[in-house]
Amino acid sequence: MTTDTSGAAAADPENTLYMDLESGRVTIELRPDLAPKHVARIKELAREGFYDGIVFHRVIEGFMAQSGDPTGTGRGGSDKPDLPAEFSDANYGRGTIGMARTQNPNSANSQFFICFKDCSFLNGQYTVWGQVTDGMELVDGIKRGEPPRDPDHIVKMQVAADAK
Repeated sequence: MTTDTSGAAAADPENTLYMDLESGRVTIELRPDLAPKHVARIKELAREGFYDGIVFHRVIEGFMAQSGDPTGTGRGGSDKPDLPAEFSDANYGRGTIGMARTQNPNSANSQFFICFKDCSFLNGQYTVWGQVTDGMELVDGIKRGEPPRDPDHIVKMQVAADAK
């Protein structure tokens, strides 16, 4: 295991995601311990380039930023089958990332949201699959709206182990 300049142990690159925005890089710790199927899906889609160029189509002040829909409408997803819920007792705090879904708990596919602040009212109702560990100030800067007039987008999303 390598260490960074602060002396802290480096994160597991296979379970770290880089989400590049126009404003910079957001680092996400993946949580396969909580949601192995969802983490596998996110990594699979990232490796296929699915998230590259996708907009944040629903961004609510004081709540969350949502992305992962290739249509930009909030109604789309990947061509892969929906996932069964992997609910846990993990807290939806600032920077927590969960899978968006319909009323059906087993309908998560590719859309996800990042909480701007404590969203513990979501605990146990949505699958937690990640946590922003660096760059949350960049997430805070995503344009608000449902949808935003000029939405921000994901420039590139990649698994750190694959980053060049």
